[in-house]
Amino acid sequence: MRLRAAVGDLRQVLAAEVRAGERAAMSAIRAETDQVKGELRKQVTASLGGNTRGIANAWRSQIFPRTGQSLRPGGLVWTKVPAIIDAFERGAVIRAKGGRKFLAIPTGFNAARGRRGRGEKGMRVTPAQMVASGQAFLRPFKSGRGFVWCLPLYEAQGIGRGRRRGRRTQLIAGGVAEIGTGNRKGREAWARSMLERGMVPMFLLLPQVTLTKRLDVEGAAERGLRRLPGRLVAAWERESGRIA
Repeated sequence: MRLRAAVGDLRQVLAAEVRAGERAAMSAIRAETDQVKGELRKQVTASLGGNTRGIANAWRSQIFPRTGQSLRPGGLVWTKVPAIIDAFERGAVIRAKGGRKFLAIPTGFNAARGRRGRGEKGMRVTPAQMVASGQAFLRPFKSGRGFVWCLPLYEAQGIGRGRRRGRRTQLIAGGVAEIGTGNRKGREAWARSMLERGMVPMFLLLPQVTLTKRLDVEGAAERGLRRLPGRLVAAWERESGRIA
């Protein structure tokens, strides 16, 4: 009778331990998956800089099983922009496609806030528009490895006084795009200095671009795997009540 009672108690203890292990495994996997995802998001914002929140937030995660408990759970971290992440993790070399000799890389002057054609706001000037304007010209790099593709710069006509005192100088590149307006303190001087140059670089033409390796996805995954056993043991002790 004492043996049967002991066996019965042992079964209950083992069943409770398994349940505690399941909860601990799920908790450890969930916490580690979230930490790896957070680290990868920080890598993007710290390494790529600028407005990269969208690329950082493209890192997503999922825990399996999606419902219930398991002693063998899994965590998946993936990105919705794998081509971009892969390029900056490998330090990829980017070349022009379709038999073209050069990549056309927009400069800061050819920004999305500019105007294309007649009032189509929010668009960049395209290489096709550069050619169609009949005003684009090339300036070679000193290294001889590429060119700066430029447009002549003009002051827009008919820009009078606005609410602010003084004349507002509006800069138009080759009659194709507005690149800026001297509409606040300091901007007028900048606009005038640009006009003195008489041109604005719209594209950099390069045969290829080698990206700097800035991300370490594999390293983040390996660090997560090294942390996981310790996290699992700590969680199991908590779930089983052995530690507070």
